[in-house]
Amino acid sequence: QVQLVESGGGLVQPGGSLRLSCAASGFTFSNYYMSWYHQAPGKERELVAGITSTVGGTNYPDSVKGRFTISRDNAKNTAYLQMDSLKPEDTTVYYCKASWARNYWGQGTQVTVSS
Repeated sequence: QVQLVESGGGLVQPGGSLRLSCAASGFTFSNYYMSWYHQAPGKERELVAGITSTVGGTNYPDSVKGRFTISRDNAKNTAYLQMDSLKPEDTTVYYCKASWARNYWGQGTQVTVSS
């Protein structure tokens, strides 16, 4: 059974940091491109970070470049999203996605940036 389970979301003050985790099971994690998306209410999901399967090349949109860092540990079947210098506009639900032969999504974790 394929599972992607996100954790690490919560409430943080502006300028603060959070580290999201995405624990994968049920498929060969090391073969898959991993990415994080966020989705504000009424909007489509948007990519915030992506990382290749083995080389570890990364991709970020300009909105998070320099603030967010994606990483992965293939031995632990886990992807991470380190989020620094958080802004109120980063408030939304964050999802991880595994892409290769098929696409798999996690259930999402809420991030709220507020004073």
